Amino acid sequence: MSLSPDQIAVFARDGFLPMPQFLDAEETSLLTAAVRQDDALHRAAMDVKDTAGRKTNLSLWNHPQEDIYGMIARAQKTVTAMEALLGDEVYHYHSKLSAKEPKVGGAWEWHQDYGYWYHNGCLFPDMASVYIAIDPSTKANGCLQVLRGSHHLGRIEHGRFGEQTGADPERVAVALERLDHIYCEMHPGDALFFHANLLHASAPNTSDAPRWGLLCCYNTKHNNPYKDSHHPRYTPLEKVPDAAIKQMGAKGSAAGQEFLKQEEDRTTGGEKK
Repeated sequence: MSLSPDQIAVFARDGFLPMPQFLDAEETSLLTAAVRQDDALHRAAMDVKDTAGRKTNLSLWNHPQEDIYGMIARAQKTVTAMEALLGDEVYHYHSKLSAKEPKVGGAWEWHQDYGYWYHNGCLFPDMASVYIAIDPSTKANGCLQVLRGSHHLGRIEHGRFGEQTGADPERVAVALERLDHIYCEMHPGDALFFHANLLHASAPNTSDAPRWGLLCCYNTKHNNPYKDSHHPRYTPLEKVPDAAIKQMGAKGSAAGQEFLKQEEDRTTGGEKK
């Protein structure tokens, strides 16, 4: 997948780029089936609470594995697009499955990803993520919300709100007055590429429908962290053909097994990942 100069310019101006039908119907169906049936990933999930005590289930892993999630993260179309948007070779920083269940799924406070990746030794905000919708993502079930152009604000101070890290509410309030507030409603298979300094949030899921999404996060090679953290330093990312997504679709989750192994290491005194 080759992005046009106009698409790259939109990302630079707005801080995000929607890409409808990024996964085709078969790829989307395989991803949906994989996450719904993935016992390892479900057991690996953490409950992250918002300020009202509602929870979102979050599973996170650092390295792309030999499963459908790893193939999506390493697919030619994903990595090539990310490198075009960030202007450098990228590597996989981490991926995560965010699952908001009906009626109980929590909110995510307004934040920038670089608000906390900054503390991991990443000197520049030359990082980005892609959110891929697994379920229909609507206002009712807590779709992503973004402030257009907010990545130009630079990094905003962040603090703790509930169990989450959020941006300075005073700054956010002013930004909401001055910048376009966009609700990113998406169909399954749609993708949203967004800059690490883009202010984004999501409301709780008050609907009867789940809102699950896969996020793949990337750092640039030139931004290799200067210190160790819980996310990796630069490791070369081997791209795979887009066809690998369908070829791997029927296999189980190695990502969930990696996460569970990390948790076992932590509880038994092994090496902390």
